[in-house]
Amino acid sequence: MVGSSEGSGSNSSSEDRAPAVVESFGWVYHMGVNSIGREYCHLRFLYLKGKHVMMYKRDLHENPGIKPIRKGVVSNTLMVEELGRRKVNHGDVFVLRFSNRLDDTKKGEIACATAAEARKWVEAFDQARQQAAYDLWRGSGRAKINTENEINLEGHRPRLRPYTADGLKKLVRIGKGPEKLLRQSSDLGSNARSVEHLEGDVIDGNEAHEWKCILTVNGIRIFEDVASAKTGKGLLMKSIAVIDANLDIVFDVVCNLDKHQRYQWDMLTGDLDLIDSIDGHYDVIYGTYDPKYLTRWHSKRDFVFSRQWFRGQDGSYTILQFPVIHKKRPPRSGYQRTEINPSTWEIRGLNPSPTPSADKCLVTQTLEIQSSGWHRWRHNHYSKFEKTIPCACLCQVAGLREYFAANPTLKFDSPTTVVHSSISSVSGASCELEDPNSKDEFYDAIASDASLEDEDSDEDVELPKGGQMKLKNVSWAIASLALKQRSALVANTELDANTSPISVDLNQFHGSMRQGKDASDTNCWTSPGGQGFMIRGKTYLTDYSKVVGGDPLLKLLAVDWFTADTKIDKVALYPKCLVQSEAAKKLPFILVINLQVPAKPNYSLALYYGANRPINKGSLLKRFVDGTDMFRDARFKLIPSIIEGYWMVKRAVGSKACILGKAVTCSYLRQDNFLEIDVDIGSSSVAKSIIGLVLGYVTSIVVDLAILIEAKEEKELPEYILGTVRLNRLRTDCAVPF
Repeated sequence: MVGSSEGSGSNSSSEDRAPAVVESFGWVYHMGVNSIGREYCHLRFLYLKGKHVMMYKRDLHENPGIKPIRKGVVSNTLMVEELGRRKVNHGDVFVLRFSNRLDDTKKGEIACATAAEARKWVEAFDQARQQAAYDLWRGSGRAKINTENEINLEGHRPRLRPYTADGLKKLVRIGKGPEKLLRQSSDLGSNARSVEHLEGDVIDGNEAHEWKCILTVNGIRIFEDVASAKTGKGLLMKSIAVIDANLDIVFDVVCNLDKHQRYQWDMLTGDLDLIDSIDGHYDVIYGTYDPKYLTRWHSKRDFVFSRQWFRGQDGSYTILQFPVIHKKRPPRSGYQRTEINPSTWEIRGLNPSPTPSADKCLVTQTLEIQSSGWHRWRHNHYSKFEKTIPCACLCQVAGLREYFAANPTLKFDSPTTVVHSSISSVSGASCELEDPNSKDEFYDAIASDASLEDEDSDEDVELPKGGQMKLKNVSWAIASLALKQRSALVANTELDANTSPISVDLNQFHGSMRQGKDASDTNCWTSPGGQGFMIRGKTYLTDYSKVVGGDPLLKLLAVDWFTADTKIDKVALYPKCLVQSEAAKKLPFILVINLQVPAKPNYSLALYYGANRPINKGSLLKRFVDGTDMFRDARFKLIPSIIEGYWMVKRAVGSKACILGKAVTCSYLRQDNFLEIDVDIGSSSVAKSIIGLVLGYVTSIVVDLAILIEAKEEKELPEYILGTVRLNRLRTDCAVPF
């Protein structure tokens, strides 16, 4: 981290307290390249306790006394990235990459059988990273790791000592064991071949859809977007079903291309083949279907589409499907090439329960069809929508629901087992751990051949009976007055009320992007209020209620839109930056948000927010500005809301709150009267894929962003919005060279 400030003892919070000791273990694949350049994929037993990690050839609990073949310490600079799905010897695995934030050359990979197991390992390693960060913050000399003096794992083994557990809170087993992994492929344990690469709901933002239920088919509801029907362009329809199964298992079934399984629930597109895997979250699929059961035309059809999938911080999945043209699948003799409708799958968990049999999820499939065809089906007496291809697609959720109902054993395939314990229950003294004085680190251990606090998601909760997610039915005048009073109260709490506010004249601040005049203006920014965002209310911890956001605490001064060949860091130190101007130096505090957009070339969107009064000591904002990076990573939150734009982009971006410090790498620079936060969007393959999609439609998108510090304790509620920005139809060719 650059320019990080040290937190004081008074800034204690849930992020600065010692994390609970958690013990996680399970079977994974260790993937990499050996000394002679051959790729390998070895079945290994991974054991993680606190910040210490070991790798074994056999199950530690069934073979007490065995020695680890790899071991190390998780450092506070460890980065874990989900690379998504990868095909290895005809089997799909989910890959995690480990690296050092300070040295990108140190990398290693493991793979899991399911996306759920991968997520659990990410959480386990994030917990270990927080333990290392806490030890470093407390100044423990034994916790400090010298990255320049690491042990060579190819040489002698460091001295081992028995480990005694103190304060163990829970024992977590991830996965079902080697039999689950081996089910993926009969020869996954051998050297893996190289993978080819190719060159609704509870929301925090307001969604501009007006859904109306117009049909029920096979026990599912089909909705029409009345708002899109009025535009005369593409019409949106969606089908919804509640499935009695874990959302991770449902996601695996939807993504599985095995025709024997798809024949049991997919009445239309059972024959699907993988053409190319662009990355772990993006692939290209070829499929065929025979519409003879739906229409009088018996000619076989084939199609090609791309598929992107993302997982939100609440655990929900989104799958985007676009029609594409691919050189590996030209038109085929005997088949009529057709262009499939753009569509999405959204899978969200319901009723979180410790009992796997009680898991439920809400599955939504959204489909774009030509409005002319829909009107013909709807108004023609001789044409029935139930006999159309779009209806067959929307009915896939019904087939999925019945498939799980007919296969109840699938519901119990939980990726995690948690056993609560007050002392260690694993092999006693036979469980060995390295000497903490050794300088070994985990990312070297995982790369050689011979970072989680339980983040409470804004959406991953079950509403109590009578719980409200919106304002009560009060008049506009009363609601507006309440918002103003709340905004004034927040300003006096976070900023010094005893100091006269400084007059902020926007004409004194200039950025490379101009301020917009009205809603029809393009390639500009404006500063909307917080009324378009739902944030945590005063009673959120008891009833999960949210309220409409008030006026932002900080004023948006200007926006810079930069381009450069390399990633742009420390914008505030640039001599021509707004922060270095005389007008800016007179402000008590400036917050700089530098959104680093990966592309060719790279872009940076720099947002400058100013305070007209000094920050109160002891306030949440003061704790964030002068706190530790661990505290900042756990609290820095962003809520997006696309006001105008292609519906698929809306689905990809979403409108749910995101803890940026958990999703991507954030660097902090605290100097003088400012704090700069550099948000590296390219540090996450998922975020990079989403931003790539957004850039393709950026000239037609109007997006609102709200920046917050997440409130987790009662004294911090209700939440308030730090700042907002509206970006109107940006043009990449107008970015200014940095």
